[in-house]
Amino acid sequence: VLIPALQISDSESVGLEDGIEQSAYLTESKMNESKPGDSQNLACVFCRKNDDCPNKYGEKKTKEKWNLTVHYYCLLMSSGIWQRGKEEEGVYGFLIEDIRKEVNRASKLKCCVCKKNGASIGCVAPRCKRSYHFPCGLQRECIFQFTGNFASFCWDHRPVQIITSNNYRESLPCTICLEFIEPIPSYNVLRSPCCKNAWFHRDCLQVQAINAGVFFFRCTICNNSDIFQKEMLRMGIHIPEKDASWELEENAYQELLQHYERCDVRRCRCKEGRDYNAPDSKWEIKRCQCCGSSGTHLACSSLRSCEQNWECLECRGIIYNSGEFQKAKKHVLPNSNNVGITDCLLEESSPKLPRQSPGSQSKDLLRQGSKFRRNVSTLLIELGFQIKKKTKRLYINKANIWNSALDAFRNRNFNPSYAIEVAYVIENDNFGSEHPGSKQEFLSLLMQHLENSSLFEGSLSKNLSLNSQALKENLYYEAGKMLAISLVHGGPSPGFFSKTLFNCLVYGPENTQPILDDVSDFDVAQIIIRLNTATTVADLKSIINECYNYLELIGCLRLITTLSDKYMLVKDILGYHVIQRVHTPFESFKQGLKTLGVLEKIQAYPEAFCSILCHKPESLSAKILSELFTVHTLPDVKALGFWNSYLQAVEDGKSTTTMEDILIFATGCSSIPPAGFKPTPSIECLHVDFPVGNKCNNCLAIPITNTYKEFQENMDFTIRNTLRLEKEESSHYIGH
Repeated sequence: VLIPALQISDSESVGLEDGIEQSAYLTESKMNESKPGDSQNLACVFCRKNDDCPNKYGEKKTKEKWNLTVHYYCLLMSSGIWQRGKEEEGVYGFLIEDIRKEVNRASKLKCCVCKKNGASIGCVAPRCKRSYHFPCGLQRECIFQFTGNFASFCWDHRPVQIITSNNYRESLPCTICLEFIEPIPSYNVLRSPCCKNAWFHRDCLQVQAINAGVFFFRCTICNNSDIFQKEMLRMGIHIPEKDASWELEENAYQELLQHYERCDVRRCRCKEGRDYNAPDSKWEIKRCQCCGSSGTHLACSSLRSCEQNWECLECRGIIYNSGEFQKAKKHVLPNSNNVGITDCLLEESSPKLPRQSPGSQSKDLLRQGSKFRRNVSTLLIELGFQIKKKTKRLYINKANIWNSALDAFRNRNFNPSYAIEVAYVIENDNFGSEHPGSKQEFLSLLMQHLENSSLFEGSLSKNLSLNSQALKENLYYEAGKMLAISLVHGGPSPGFFSKTLFNCLVYGPENTQPILDDVSDFDVAQIIIRLNTATTVADLKSIINECYNYLELIGCLRLITTLSDKYMLVKDILGYHVIQRVHTPFESFKQGLKTLGVLEKIQAYPEAFCSILCHKPESLSAKILSELFTVHTLPDVKALGFWNSYLQAVEDGKSTTTMEDILIFATGCSSIPPAGFKPTPSIECLHVDFPVGNKCNNCLAIPITNTYKEFQENMDFTIRNTLRLEKEESSHYIGH
C-alpha cells in the first residue's frame, strides 16, 4: 500500500531491502500522525529521533494540524528544500507540501552512518555521494554551515582551521568554561581568528552563540564580532538572529526604571555622602535634564531650586557643540573667541538590513545614528571640556625637551586634565631663573622630538620600533600619553603615523594588513622583494633555503607547493615584522593614548583623526596667515599694507623666510593646531625697528617703517636670525 507513495520514476530502481526501509520510514511518519498531542514522544520526520535538545538539533516543532514534527536544524540543513513561504507560514517559512516532498525524497536515500533510510542531508563537496541524518552527521563530526546556502560537509571534506606554527606546548584553558584543552585545532577545539591565544570547546561556543545571538556573540578576549562570527559560521557554529537570552528575561532591566540618585560633581559638599538625597532641601538630588544618568546636590552646583535646569559636563559639551554656531571660515580653525562648528550630519544607513527582531533593529538604528561626520577640531574641543581651571606649571629646559617633559608628566602631582602653564629654565643655572614659555611651542617641540625619536621607525610614514631599553623604561606608554595630551591641550597634529599603525589603533592589529612600505629594515625588505619577484617554484624554494634560519626564527616557514604560496609567505613575514614583533610596544603605546579619552575618540571617528595623525597639515599661504592674524590695536594702514605685501612676497619665494618661519616666530608652531590657537594670533603695529614675536600671547608686533623695502629687510633679518639661534640652542639634543 505504501509503495505508490514513493513516486518512483521509471529511471529509478529501488532494491527490495531499500523498499522495506522506505516503508518503515513512512510508516513511522504515519505513526506520528496517529498520535498528535504529546510532542515530547513524537519523532522528527527527518531523523526519526524524538529527542528535544535545542542546542544540538534546534527547536523541536510540532504542527498538530498537519500531524508533523520536525527538528529545526534537520529541516534547515536538508538538501532538497527551500524556504518559499513567509516566516509565519508552515514551519519557519517552509511550506508543509515542500516538507512532505523532502521527506519523500529522503526516504530513498540511505544514511552512510546508521545505514537507515531518510538521509536528507548530503555533502556539498564535488563527487562526494555521502548522505546522512543531521544527528548522524554530528556523531561523525560533519560540519553544517548555518549561513549562505546552508552547506554541509562530511568528515573527509569539512573545513579545518590552519595555523602557520604552533608555539603552545602546554594545555591552555577554554576561555569560556576555563577547562584545559590541547591547543590543536580539531573538530571539538576551535581557535579564535582574531586572538591567537584564545581557544574554545565547540560545545561551549555553540551554547554561547545561542544565548548571545548575532548581536552579542563575539570573541571573549578582544570583543571582535565581524571576523569572529565569520570564522565561527565557517566552522559550523549556529548564530541565531535574535536578541540575547538575557535581554528576553522578564524585568531584565527593571533597575533602569529607578531614578538616579547620586551626586557626581567633582567636589561634593554633602557631609552625608554622594548618595544622600533629602527632598525639598539643598541636599536634594537634581538629575541631568538631558541624559538623566548623572546628578548633583542642589548646593553642590549652586542651584537655588530643583526647578532650575542642570546638565552634566558631558551633555553640556554636546549641547555647546550642537548649538547654532556659525561655520568656521575655510582656513580659520576654532579658538577661544570664535568657535566654528561643522554641522553634524547623520550618516545614511544601508537600505538593505538583515532580518532582525524588533528589539535588535532598534539597537542597530541607535548604533548607526551615533555615528556623525565630525570635524576633528570640534572633536578636540569636546575633549578639551575635561580641562579644569586649576593650573599645573611645568618647568621645561628647551635644550633637553624630552627629559624635561618626562619628568613633568611623571610627577605624581601632574594631572592631564589640569591646564598647562610652561616656564622655561636653563640647565645648571645657579640663580634658578625662569621665564614664561609658550605651551603650544613646548608641545610643538615635543612632537618634533617624538617624531625623530627611536620609538618610531620609517622615513615619512612611521611605525612603532622595537626598542628594548624604551620598553624597560615604559617610554612607549609615555609617548602615547604625550600625544594625547598634546592633542587635547591645543598642540600640533603629529601627522607621521603610517596607515598601518593608524588602522591597528582603530580596527585592531588582527584586522590590519601591512605593506612593503612599512618595512624599514633593508634586509627584511630585500627578502620580501625577492619572494615577490620569484617566477618559479624552484626559485621560490631556493630563496626560502637561503633565508631558512630567519624564517624559522620568526615562525613563518610554510610548505611550498605552488608559486602562489609566495603571497601567503610574504603576508606572514609582513605580519610578523610590522605587527607581531612590536606587540608589546603597541599595547603600551595604546594605553598611553587612552589618556583623556583620546583613543576612544579616534576609534569612534577614524576618518576625522586620520587627517591629522597620518597627514601633515596643508601648506600655509598668504591668505591663511592673513585670515589667521587679527588686529587688536589701532591699525597703521601703511604698516598693514606692508604686512600683506610681505606675506605675498614670501609666498612667491621673493623672501629668505617662509610662511612656517613667520608662524614659528609669532606662536612657536610651524602649523595651525587642529584645535586652533588659544589665544587667537594677533598683530600690533609699533614704532619699533624690528618685529617682535610674543609666543606666550601669539602676538606679532610689526615695525612701522617709511618704505616697504625697509619693512621686508627688517622682517627677514629678525625672523631668520631669531630662528637660527633657537635652532642652534636645541639642535644638539633634538638630533639625538
